[in-house]
Amino acid sequence: MNNLPACKRKVILVTDGDRIAKSAVEVAAKNIGARCISASAGNPTLRSGEELVTMIKQAPNDPVIVMLDDRGYNGEGRGERALAFITGHPEMQVLGVLAVASNTENVSGCTVDASITNSGEVIEGAVNKNGEPKNNPQEGDTLEVIDKLNLPLVIGIGDIGKMDGADEAGKGAPLTTRAFRTIIEKSDFTRNLAIPEPDGAL
Repeated sequence: MNNLPACKRKVILVTDGDRIAKSAVEVAAKNIGARCISASAGNPTLRSGEELVTMIKQAPNDPVIVMLDDRGYNGEGRGERALAFITGHPEMQVLGVLAVASNTENVSGCTVDASITNSGEVIEGAVNKNGEPKNNPQEGDTLEVIDKLNLPLVIGIGDIGKMDGADEAGKGAPLTTRAFRTIIEKSDFTRNLAIPEPDGAL
Protein backbone atom coordinates (compact mmCIF):
# COMPACT_ATOMS: atom_id res chain seq x y z
CA MET A 1 0.00 0.00 0.00
CA ASN A 2 2.92 2.36 0.54
CA ASN A 3 4.05 2.51 -3.11
CA LEU A 4 0.71 3.19 -4.77
CA PRO A 5 0.56 5.85 -7.50
CA ALA A 6 -0.64 9.25 -6.32
CA CYS A 7 -3.45 9.20 -8.91
CA LYS A 8 -5.33 6.40 -7.15
CA ARG A 9 -8.57 7.62 -5.62
CA LYS A 10 -8.95 6.91 -1.91
CA VAL A 11 -12.25 5.16 -1.21
CA ILE A 12 -14.23 3.98 1.80
CA LEU A 13 -16.93 1.40 1.05
CA VAL A 14 -20.11 1.02 3.11
CA THR A 15 -22.24 -2.13 2.84
CA ASP A 16 -25.61 -0.44 3.28
CA GLY A 17 -27.59 1.87 1.05
CA ASP A 18 -31.16 2.26 2.25
CA ARG A 19 -32.75 5.66 2.84
CA ILE A 20 -31.85 5.90 6.53
CA ALA A 21 -28.29 4.69 5.96
CA LYS A 22 -27.88 7.21 3.13
CA SER A 23 -28.81 10.11 5.41
CA ALA A 24 -26.40 8.97 8.11
CA VAL A 25 -23.54 8.35 5.66
CA GLU A 26 -24.01 11.79 4.08
CA VAL A 27 -23.84 13.48 7.49
CA ALA A 28 -20.83 11.42 8.61
CA ALA A 29 -19.00 12.10 5.34
CA LYS A 30 -19.48 15.84 5.84
CA ASN A 31 -18.23 15.51 9.42
CA ILE A 32 -14.87 14.14 8.25
CA GLY A 33 -14.47 16.26 5.12
CA ALA A 34 -15.09 13.35 2.76
CA ARG A 35 -17.09 13.23 -0.46
CA CYS A 36 -20.15 10.98 -0.40
CA ILE A 37 -21.42 9.55 -3.69
CA SER A 38 -25.11 9.89 -2.82
CA ALA A 39 -26.10 8.33 -6.15
CA SER A 40 -24.52 5.08 -4.99
CA ALA A 41 -27.32 4.62 -2.45
CA GLY A 42 -30.04 2.12 -3.20
CA ASN A 43 -31.69 -0.93 -1.71
CA PRO A 44 -30.45 -2.84 -3.61
CA THR A 45 -27.54 -1.12 -5.36
CA LEU A 46 -28.69 0.18 -8.73
CA ARG A 47 -25.35 1.31 -10.14
CA SER A 48 -22.78 -1.03 -11.66
CA GLY A 49 -19.18 -1.13 -10.50
CA GLU A 50 -18.16 0.60 -13.73
CA GLU A 51 -20.62 3.44 -13.16
CA LEU A 52 -19.50 3.88 -9.56
CA VAL A 53 -15.83 4.05 -10.55
CA THR A 54 -16.68 6.82 -13.01
CA MET A 55 -18.46 8.75 -10.23
CA ILE A 56 -15.56 8.25 -7.85
CA LYS A 57 -13.10 9.60 -10.40
CA GLN A 58 -15.28 12.71 -10.82
CA ALA A 59 -15.42 13.47 -7.09
CA PRO A 60 -13.58 16.69 -6.19
CA ASN A 61 -11.70 15.34 -3.18
CA ASP A 62 -10.70 12.24 -1.24
CA PRO A 63 -11.69 10.17 0.60
CA VAL A 64 -14.74 9.19 -1.43
CA ILE A 65 -17.48 7.21 0.30
CA VAL A 66 -19.57 4.71 -1.67
CA MET A 67 -22.63 2.75 -0.50
CA LEU A 68 -23.34 -0.81 -1.64
CA ASP A 69 -26.34 -2.98 -0.76
CA ASP A 70 -27.67 -6.45 -1.66
CA ARG A 71 -31.09 -5.93 -0.04
CA GLY A 72 -31.01 -9.19 1.86
CA TYR A 73 -29.94 -11.31 -1.10
CA ASN A 74 -28.28 -14.53 0.06
CA GLY A 75 -25.26 -14.94 -2.17
CA GLU A 76 -23.32 -12.53 -4.37
CA GLY A 77 -25.72 -9.76 -5.28
CA ARG A 78 -25.33 -6.48 -7.15
CA GLY A 79 -23.78 -4.68 -4.20
CA GLU A 80 -21.11 -7.32 -3.70
CA ARG A 81 -20.29 -7.44 -7.41
CA ALA A 82 -19.81 -3.67 -7.45
CA LEU A 83 -17.72 -3.86 -4.27
CA ALA A 84 -15.42 -6.44 -5.85
CA PHE A 85 -15.12 -4.40 -9.05
CA ILE A 86 -14.15 -1.21 -7.20
CA THR A 87 -11.66 -3.08 -5.00
CA GLY A 88 -9.94 -4.59 -8.02
CA HIS A 89 -9.84 -1.45 -10.14
CA PRO A 90 -6.28 -0.20 -10.80
CA GLU A 91 -7.22 3.44 -10.19
CA MET A 92 -8.91 2.83 -6.84
CA GLN A 93 -7.31 2.49 -3.40
CA VAL A 94 -9.81 1.18 -0.87
CA LEU A 95 -8.85 2.49 2.57
CA GLY A 96 -11.35 0.24 4.29
CA VAL A 97 -14.83 -1.22 4.33
CA LEU A 98 -17.57 -0.44 6.82
CA ALA A 99 -19.23 -3.86 7.21
CA VAL A 100 -22.84 -3.31 8.26
CA ALA A 101 -24.62 -6.04 10.22
CA SER A 102 -28.08 -7.30 9.30
CA ASN A 103 -30.40 -10.12 10.27
CA THR A 104 -30.12 -11.95 6.95
CA GLU A 105 -30.18 -15.70 7.59
CA ASN A 106 -27.78 -18.36 6.27
CA VAL A 107 -24.96 -16.00 5.31
CA SER A 108 -21.27 -16.66 5.91
CA GLY A 109 -20.49 -13.02 6.74
CA CYS A 110 -16.94 -11.73 7.02
CA THR A 111 -14.12 -11.30 9.50
CA VAL A 112 -13.64 -7.78 10.86
CA ASP A 113 -10.49 -6.13 12.19
CA ALA A 114 -12.49 -4.11 14.72
CA SER A 115 -16.03 -2.85 15.29
CA ILE A 116 -17.89 0.19 16.59
CA THR A 117 -20.45 -0.66 19.27
CA ASN A 118 -23.73 1.17 19.86
CA SER A 119 -21.98 3.07 22.66
CA GLY A 120 -19.18 4.24 20.36
CA GLU A 121 -16.51 1.91 21.70
CA VAL A 122 -13.94 0.47 19.29
CA ILE A 123 -13.65 -3.25 20.05
CA GLU A 124 -12.08 -6.39 18.65
CA GLY A 125 -14.59 -8.77 17.11
CA ALA A 126 -17.95 -8.20 15.48
CA VAL A 127 -21.26 -6.56 16.40
CA ASN A 128 -24.87 -7.42 15.62
CA LYS A 129 -27.49 -5.25 13.93
CA ASN A 130 -28.08 -3.38 17.21
CA GLY A 131 -24.38 -2.64 17.61
CA GLU A 132 -23.93 -5.15 20.44
CA PRO A 133 -20.62 -7.08 20.62
CA LYS A 134 -20.50 -10.63 19.29
CA ASN A 135 -17.89 -13.04 18.03
CA ASN A 136 -16.69 -13.03 14.42
CA PRO A 137 -17.97 -13.32 11.77
CA GLN A 138 -19.81 -10.09 11.12
CA GLU A 139 -23.12 -11.17 9.59
CA GLY A 140 -24.86 -9.24 6.84
CA ASP A 141 -26.21 -9.55 3.32
CA THR A 142 -23.48 -7.60 1.52
CA LEU A 143 -20.47 -9.08 3.31
CA GLU A 144 -19.87 -12.54 1.91
CA VAL A 145 -17.39 -11.43 -0.76
CA ILE A 146 -15.23 -9.40 1.64
CA ASP A 147 -13.04 -12.24 2.94
CA LYS A 148 -12.19 -13.17 -0.66
CA LEU A 149 -10.74 -9.73 -1.35
CA ASN A 150 -7.40 -8.35 -0.22
CA LEU A 151 -8.84 -5.45 1.78
CA PRO A 152 -6.60 -3.50 4.15
CA LEU A 153 -9.21 -2.87 6.85
CA VAL A 154 -12.72 -4.08 7.67
CA ILE A 155 -14.66 -2.30 10.44
CA GLY A 156 -17.94 -3.74 11.69
CA ILE A 157 -20.94 -1.64 12.72
CA GLY A 158 -24.64 -2.16 13.48
CA ASP A 159 -27.52 -0.84 11.40
CA ILE A 160 -26.32 2.56 10.19
CA GLY A 161 -28.50 5.51 11.13
CA LYS A 162 -30.44 3.42 13.66
CA MET A 163 -29.22 1.33 16.63
CA ASP A 164 -32.06 2.55 18.85
CA GLY A 165 -31.45 6.14 17.82
CA ALA A 166 -27.76 6.17 18.74
CA ASP A 167 -26.67 6.84 15.14
CA GLU A 168 -29.46 9.05 13.84
CA ALA A 169 -28.49 11.51 11.14
CA GLY A 170 -30.23 14.25 13.13
CA LYS A 171 -27.81 13.61 16.00
CA GLY A 172 -24.78 13.86 13.70
CA ALA A 173 -24.54 10.13 12.89
CA PRO A 174 -21.88 9.78 15.61
CA LEU A 175 -21.30 6.04 15.26
CA THR A 176 -20.85 6.13 11.49
CA THR A 177 -18.61 9.17 11.91
CA ARG A 178 -16.55 7.28 14.48
CA ALA A 179 -16.23 4.35 12.09
CA PHE A 180 -15.03 6.57 9.23
CA ARG A 181 -12.50 8.24 11.51
CA THR A 182 -11.24 4.83 12.61
CA ILE A 183 -10.68 3.78 9.01
CA ILE A 184 -8.83 7.01 8.20
CA GLU A 185 -6.69 6.80 11.34
CA LYS A 186 -5.72 3.16 10.69
CA SER A 187 -5.04 3.65 6.97
CA ASP A 188 -2.11 5.37 5.28
CA PHE A 189 -4.32 8.20 4.10
CA THR A 190 -2.00 11.21 4.15
CA ARG A 191 -4.26 14.13 3.31
CA ASN A 192 -4.31 16.57 6.22
CA LEU A 193 -7.96 16.62 7.19
CA ALA A 194 -9.42 18.97 9.76
CA ILE A 195 -12.00 16.59 11.22
CA PRO A 196 -14.46 18.46 13.45
CA GLU A 197 -16.54 16.70 16.08
CA PRO A 198 -20.20 16.74 15.02
CA ASP A 199 -22.97 17.59 17.44
CA GLY A 200 -23.58 14.52 19.54
CA ALA A 201 -20.27 12.92 18.55
CA LEU A 202 -18.66 10.39 20.82
